[in-house]
Amino acid sequence: MRPVYVAGVGSTTFGKHLDRNLRSLGGEAVAKALVDAGIDRREIEAGYCGNALGAMLQEETGVGQHVLWEVGMGGLPIVNVENACASGSTALHLGWQGVASGQYDAVVVFGVDKAVMPKGTPLKVGAAEMEVRLGDLFPGYFAMVAQKHMEAYGTTLEQQAKVSVKNHDNGCLNPYAEFKKPLTVEEVLASPMIADPITLFSCCPNSDGAAAAILCSEAVVRRLGKPRVRVAGSVLATGLYDNQRDFSHWEIEEKAVAKAYEQAGVGPGDLSLVEVHDAFSICEIVHYEGLGLCARGEGGRLIDEGATAIGGRIPVNASGGLLAKGHPIGASGLGQIAELTWQLRGEATGRQVEGARVALAQMMGGSKEADARACNIHILIAE
Repeated sequence: MRPVYVAGVGSTTFGKHLDRNLRSLGGEAVAKALVDAGIDRREIEAGYCGNALGAMLQEETGVGQHVLWEVGMGGLPIVNVENACASGSTALHLGWQGVASGQYDAVVVFGVDKAVMPKGTPLKVGAAEMEVRLGDLFPGYFAMVAQKHMEAYGTTLEQQAKVSVKNHDNGCLNPYAEFKKPLTVEEVLASPMIADPITLFSCCPNSDGAAAAILCSEAVVRRLGKPRVRVAGSVLATGLYDNQRDFSHWEIEEKAVAKAYEQAGVGPGDLSLVEVHDAFSICEIVHYEGLGLCARGEGGRLIDEGATAIGGRIPVNASGGLLAKGHPIGASGLGQIAELTWQLRGEATGRQVEGARVALAQMMGGSKEADARACNIHILIAE
């Protein structure tokens, strides 16, 4: 497998875009990535689109073709990917495979979704038999994660609230973020209860948005003269679903990140910053542990110490994360890649992590039993 580089990235703002469709949002992100890379669209040999909700909410399929036609790109192989919240990062993984294998020299990968719906419209966990019988919704599932982690390790409501406070502070520094208003621990805890112990301000918003990246070979990135950000690790994993009782960790994440660290030749101690799937504040604490940033049960201590803040030992979600930046489902994984690429190039004005060299993106999708259906880990290294 040969080296793969991120030559350019682009993103819309995340939030409510009621007057725009999938093609418009996706087209903006792709166009920005092409300009950022300085590459002619005719050099792109394949496209990979992550979209989770188009068929369900907009009754639109073949989203990748629609988006690329929006920017005048046709006649190339286009793959549409649906893998729940991991749709965009799975598209990235497939694009990485295409370049790493030598099949292509330059591809575009992008994610796009419109997830803003009328108030009160539920999104079920999925069609898994047990969950549907129980009428499980996402807040309920993650409330069980929070309850189990609190019971097992003494994690507190205040520690969970601090995650939301940190990420909303970071969101205030990010021009692409949906929420740019700081919160206090007291405000998070006093916000309306959604699913005990998860309150409103401990939940991410469903958002509209798109993000894209241009992946290319070493020869192409050298010719373009772009900063060298290498995709050193790319892993897609599916859960074993044999952990049906312990909601305090995700086995799929622990196994995926171990493989990614081995692939990239780095460990958790080498990371400069991390972006994770913080759909609810408890998620980030569990991810600290699953990614090896601390031992199991010590995630609450990490947030108490300020280790994951910008300027801390290992900043997590400098972008604001899903909690503040927003969660346009199929676009979120590539939104992480855009943020980390800017960070590794020293271009994240106002929220820059000094000396950033090695970055990790973690994204999960769906749930089944006490595990996730999909987990992507990507490790980027500035060369």
